Amino acid sequence: MDWIPIKKSLENYSVEPNLLDYEETHRTFSWSLVVEELQGSSQAQGLNIANIAVDRHAEGVKANHVAMRFIAPDWTVRDFTYSNLKAQTNRFANVLLHLGIVKGDRTFVLAGRIPSLYIAALGTLKNGSVFCPLFSAFGPEPVFQRLDRGDAKVLVTTTSLYKQKVAQLRERLPKLQQILLIDAEEDMGEGLLSLPKLMVEASEEFATVPTEAEDMALLHFTSGTTGMPKGAIHVHKAVYAHYITAKYVLDLHSNDIFWCTADPGWVTGTSYGIIAPLTHGVTSIIDEAEFDANRWYQILETQKVNVWYTAPTAIRRLMRIDIEPRKHYDLSQLRLVHSVGEPLNPEAVIWGQEKLGLPIHDNWWQTETGGIMIANYPTMDIRPGSMGRPLPGIEAAIVRRHEDGTVEVIDKPGVDGDLALKPGFPSLFRGYLHEEERYCKCFVGDWYISGDLAARDADGYFWFVGREDDIIKTSGHMVGPFEVENALMEHPAVAEAGVIGKPNPMIGELVKAFVSLKPGRQPSEGLKLELIGFARQKLGAAIAPKEIEFQDNLPKTRSGKIMRRLLKARELGLPEGDLSTLETN
Repeated sequence: MDWIPIKKSLENYSVEPNLLDYEETHRTFSWSLVVEELQGSSQAQGLNIANIAVDRHAEGVKANHVAMRFIAPDWTVRDFTYSNLKAQTNRFANVLLHLGIVKGDRTFVLAGRIPSLYIAALGTLKNGSVFCPLFSAFGPEPVFQRLDRGDAKVLVTTTSLYKQKVAQLRERLPKLQQILLIDAEEDMGEGLLSLPKLMVEASEEFATVPTEAEDMALLHFTSGTTGMPKGAIHVHKAVYAHYITAKYVLDLHSNDIFWCTADPGWVTGTSYGIIAPLTHGVTSIIDEAEFDANRWYQILETQKVNVWYTAPTAIRRLMRIDIEPRKHYDLSQLRLVHSVGEPLNPEAVIWGQEKLGLPIHDNWWQTETGGIMIANYPTMDIRPGSMGRPLPGIEAAIVRRHEDGTVEVIDKPGVDGDLALKPGFPSLFRGYLHEEERYCKCFVGDWYISGDLAARDADGYFWFVGREDDIIKTSGHMVGPFEVENALMEHPAVAEAGVIGKPNPMIGELVKAFVSLKPGRQPSEGLKLELIGFARQKLGAAIAPKEIEFQDNLPKTRSGKIMRRLLKARELGLPEGDLSTLETN
């Protein structure tokens, strides 16, 4: 917490931020005001996410405004206006209706970031059905687990993904009635249908199925890295949180160009890659290609992106590449950069300020919260390494749980504890599908217990300590891996660090760090000793790593999280488990 804050003022911005006075907005905020702000969006259909995100714009002044711009790997561009998007999502809703898919039925999509995925997501919501995204890099077994546990009725996918990952599963999925192939010109067998053919035959007129605020809308499965994946249920009412976080945190304005790099297979790619920007009528950029640093900078330049939402793993990749972005690319339109997926190291925040001319704004939320809960805001000073302060309408606290079932709120600054949220906000998950007992265990007293450990400083900024499952117990100390990783990344040779606890009979666990180096730096025993000494100076001998191992690349998920459990499994020779979410470098 010793980094120099980055000061903010209105002079930093070419557009006046939506959230000018955090304290006053937080004090006077109520969710009913958000409902009033979006009044008239539900009309006869009750409350439906797709109506708020698409139809109200398509039926108004934004009809011919570009809603989504898809950039293919070969740089071919395909635009969908709000009017186009309404017509196409209506067609897909009619396809589901024709197939007998009704309100509450689950529609899964297994595809890359292509138009059909986004159209299916919104058309599913219009039909009153439940949208369930799958990450396209999942292997067959993770696909099966989610389709089976989610009671899938329909799967939308490509021919190649079907043959690679689904064909072998069909006998094990008796509830799966229809598979719609995105790129098949003709039907390929019973229950294996051509989606283009069905779309051509479907009408562009559709009356959205009446849905209510508490009707299930989205089913997001956690990554399953610590057990079987859990299906977090979200309702149509969550759209209020998507809307207000896009307003106050992402600071979206009507004519902005917005780019969220997340895949809709993860919750960020649905909440902020599909829903939130559409609720504000802005243009979303969707890049269909895999990560490439120069390509990303070209997209920022050529598409004149104003607000960019990405992940720490992508930022750290950019940091490792010897490019001076502002010397080679015109990034003058870029107004805000945000990050989510894993806590952002202070060095990355500073790198953004130095290389992009903009600090990177970290924020915190989970699959279970459905939307951003704690954030750094455009007009608020940034304390590098901090996740920021709670969203207006969100009550967050550091708490300690007692054996008698009571919860104590820790008011003293700087003390670690459970990061907890007061339930009642619209995007909080409503359950784990078919796992009521597991869901109930997430709530203690009046609080939702997030499973993350954090601390709060005297000014109300929250600081991530680590996942409860990742905490290292060494010589009587409780060590958060993120703190150690941050300290190591301050060393000029270190690009990334991942820290685990390694069992030790004398001290319980010793702290071991896996380190990848910046270009031009070579591993050596001397550098190991130097890094251990550097960390001891920063953290003290009890917390600093006692072992360091160099790796070219640390294992990470596609959503940007360092896979500490995989580092630990490999270290201890344990089963590696599900690797389908592993990022390929």
